Amino acid sequence: MPRRILLPCAAADLAVPRGASLSPRPGAQPLVAGLARLLPGLGLTGAIAWAALHLARAGWLQDNGIGPLTLAIVLGMAVGNTAYARLDAAAGAGVAFSKMRLLRLSIVLYGLRLTFQDIAGVGWAGVAVDATVLCTTFGLACVLGTRVFGLDRRTALLIGAGSSICGAAAVMAAAPVARGRPEQVAVAVATVVAFGTLAIFLYPALYRFNAQHRLVELTPAGYGLFAGSTIHEVAQVVAAGRAVGERAADAAVIAKMVRVMMLAPFLVLLSAWIARHPEPGPDGAGDDAGGRPGGIAVPWFALGFVAVAGLNSLALLPAAAVGCLHAIDTALLAMAMAGLGLTTHASAIRRAGIRPLALAAVLFAWLVCGGLAINRGLASLLG
Repeated sequence: MPRRILLPCAAADLAVPRGASLSPRPGAQPLVAGLARLLPGLGLTGAIAWAALHLARAGWLQDNGIGPLTLAIVLGMAVGNTAYARLDAAAGAGVAFSKMRLLRLSIVLYGLRLTFQDIAGVGWAGVAVDATVLCTTFGLACVLGTRVFGLDRRTALLIGAGSSICGAAAVMAAAPVARGRPEQVAVAVATVVAFGTLAIFLYPALYRFNAQHRLVELTPAGYGLFAGSTIHEVAQVVAAGRAVGERAADAAVIAKMVRVMMLAPFLVLLSAWIARHPEPGPDGAGDDAGGRPGGIAVPWFALGFVAVAGLNSLALLPAAAVGCLHAIDTALLAMAMAGLGLTTHASAIRRAGIRPLALAAVLFAWLVCGGLAINRGLASLLG
């Protein structure tokens, strides 16, 4: 007769044959071991993300558009360039998981921040403005970055993605597609932070200067569309919009969300372009050995982003659940940024020199001047 062992949590007694083992199944052991390897690094990135989320609540940081993602990478770099060398052996696996796997999941959940109705809110003119700003800015980054400033292609692509779409989130989303190294990603994020912060103060000042001298006709709503289509980060757009008024802020956020929605098709097209135009030389990570084009690496997380945005458009989820998922998404993004910061060494950024900053400065000037011209021209043409 088999022995019967009564488990306190079981719904019924489980019969265990004599001689059978109660140890975990062999297939479960690698899973447990894998989780154990990830925990130290996840704990470290989680702690940095927690600190960034709490520090970001400071009023003066919110007023200046400095959010938890920026703080997470700064704190991560501070730890990464001091104490992390002693922790790398134990925490490396979890840190890598944070900046790769958790990043993809957070980009998918990012789709809960917008709906397809946002597109209808800005009309065809708004969509055309966003698309034109995105294409021209990214095109300039590719051409000027490699041919004028002599940057490697991946750094130019990442700076272009951050400048043309949605700042640090776009840089992080494009990094797996462009296969950028941590220092290249960090340089691109740094340029977004620098010029996006400058935009928070410059855009309202330009609006007030124009209101006094009436150089161009620009209503608060028109200013909002201009800010949302050209400023890097969502938080920076909100700060620059609120500095002018609620009407400007509402228009800016909607324009920015439509621009964010373009992230998914952008990543798919970028992957296809990289596959057809591999980077030559030994630095062309991801290309075939002979420099031949590789297959298209479909960024499935980008398609997930669109699917989640579509689900959000149906308004099926309770508002409380959406709010909770927003908080989870922000925390995951902060952990990914912390992981990036931990693996970024200041020496690598110093070696990049002034050229990435110069490219970002040129792109910023284009966003201000060219972006205003695009807004004015397409608004007049398309109504």
